[in-house]
Amino acid sequence: MIEKYTIAIDDKWYLAFPDVAMTVSGKLICIYSQCTHHHNREVTQIMQVTSADRGRTWSDPTPLSEQLIQSRGGWHWNCPRISRLRDGRLVAVCDKLFGKGADHSDVDKQTNVYWLSSDDGATWDGPHHTPVFGIVPDQLVELQRGPHVGRWLLSAHSRVRLEPGVKCAQRTWWSDDQGRSWQGPATIAQSSEYWFCEGSTMELPDGTLVCFLRENSGMGYDAFKTISTDGGESWSEPMKFPLPGCLRPVSGMLLDGRVLITHRMRQGGKSWSGGAQNFFAGLTDAESCLATERNLAHARIMPIDYDRSPKSDTGYSGWVQIDDGEIYIGNYIVDDHHPLAHIRGYSLGLMDFLLTEAAS
Repeated sequence: MIEKYTIAIDDKWYLAFPDVAMTVSGKLICIYSQCTHHHNREVTQIMQVTSADRGRTWSDPTPLSEQLIQSRGGWHWNCPRISRLRDGRLVAVCDKLFGKGADHSDVDKQTNVYWLSSDDGATWDGPHHTPVFGIVPDQLVELQRGPHVGRWLLSAHSRVRLEPGVKCAQRTWWSDDQGRSWQGPATIAQSSEYWFCEGSTMELPDGTLVCFLRENSGMGYDAFKTISTDGGESWSEPMKFPLPGCLRPVSGMLLDGRVLITHRMRQGGKSWSGGAQNFFAGLTDAESCLATERNLAHARIMPIDYDRSPKSDTGYSGWVQIDDGEIYIGNYIVDDHHPLAHIRGYSLGLMDFLLTEAAS
């Protein structure tokens, strides 16, 4: 059974685009964007809340970033992400953009910065600048296996500075000295036919990297994926993966070796002009991640939440798995807090996806 909790809610601000990490001590931390509205970034700030009881209750919000007011400089924060490094530190990243929109073709300033915390988010060092150009960054991924162990990867997508005919490109940069210097970019995916963006990179047990991608034409196409076997320096051609209408995938390994991908579902068609109503999760495995054809991969897809608001907006998420197997997801949703979005939490287990052999 999926249990739902309020992570953060505010009657004055639109709260959106959360991500969740678990500290070494077992505390959950959620960061998100506090803004005027999804479609109005006049005032933006990255906030954080913490939970000491597995996400059942949450602290009052505190700022992670400075507040940006566009009338005082034209910059705004967009989509933050958070992850935990091998040494236990937390790393938060966010795109800092110039202009009123998140991805307008005339935007030429799409920077990405990061902060580090050595005390479970009590204090943060940063922001530190990176050469990563683009919007909606992935989590900063630290490689755990193979010849590139310890490498940092950070990717983002952009509609500007592209080769002729390309609609959008997802690129990644990498650092082998913990952010002191960076190399790249390498192109994860680009196309003149498909609109690839919002990539989520994960490392499989054999060290292979797979990046799941949103296709943003509005046609309700599958998710796509690309594969890297050299630590992110080169990538395969994009391949379809059986998550229909998948937007903003967030992928990762579970403790039992399977793979979870949370995502917004948008079916395309005329409803594309409306808001996003559906938030899903897909359960798959490493073999499917490596499959080179769609019909060789499988995913068990489960609805997590539905946004009832007439101006619905949901489906950018983050998640962690607790040591006993419980999965905790953070997501934003309007629903009954119309017209403002809030941050909602969900706890579930693999039994919510499928019964065990013994139970069946």
